[in-house]
Amino acid sequence: MAKIFDLLAGPTLQTLYMVGLSSLFAILLGLPLGIALVLTETGGLCENRVAGKTLDAFVNVFRSFPFIILMIILFPLSRLIVGTTIGTTAAIVPLSISAAPFVGRVVQSALKEVDRGVIEAAQAMGADVRTIVLKVMIPEALPSLAAGATLTVIAIVGSSAMAGAIGGGGLGDVAIRYGFHRFRSDVLIAAVVVIIAIVQGIQWLGNKIVRNLSRNR
Repeated sequence: MAKIFDLLAGPTLQTLYMVGLSSLFAILLGLPLGIALVLTETGGLCENRVAGKTLDAFVNVFRSFPFIILMIILFPLSRLIVGTTIGTTAAIVPLSISAAPFVGRVVQSALKEVDRGVIEAAQAMGADVRTIVLKVMIPEALPSLAAGATLTVIAIVGSSAMAGAIGGGGLGDVAIRYGFHRFRSDVLIAAVVVIIAIVQGIQWLGNKIVRNLSRNR
């Protein structure tokens, strides 16, 4: 048991490192993308059919790529940004980019749930688009945004495990290298249990945040 713990301790920290930074960057990329989708769509505050359809197609294309294929395609970008294509830091680049379109859709869905009457009231008071987005739409949609962020982080946990198959490190790498290739079923099971525990912890924390935001609205 002690040997398995020693074997999983480092990769678990690597997975948390990958997931944490990838989630942050995915949200930073996906939040403005989702806002742009809502603003430029038909009936949006900055309606622009060409821009809206272009952004929509962009999101659909990137969401269609299987993560492992996208990771391979983005090897040159990973090398350009971090200087290598192997390891946990390099895996953050494709993890962030692959999750950003998902975040964009989540943000779009959350913002569209905001009561149109509230937006129209803000417009009647002379609020500009920036004020409406930052002071009305985002605050009103915070519980849905938090729920979507929870789903995003959990999805990135799954992708980080797949990244281990092609040199991304973390628990996926241990599960494949030791559990599968060396026929260590105990290591494989232990890695899966740790991943499940991480997902359960993220879901519990996300649910708690959503409940608090819903009460404080």
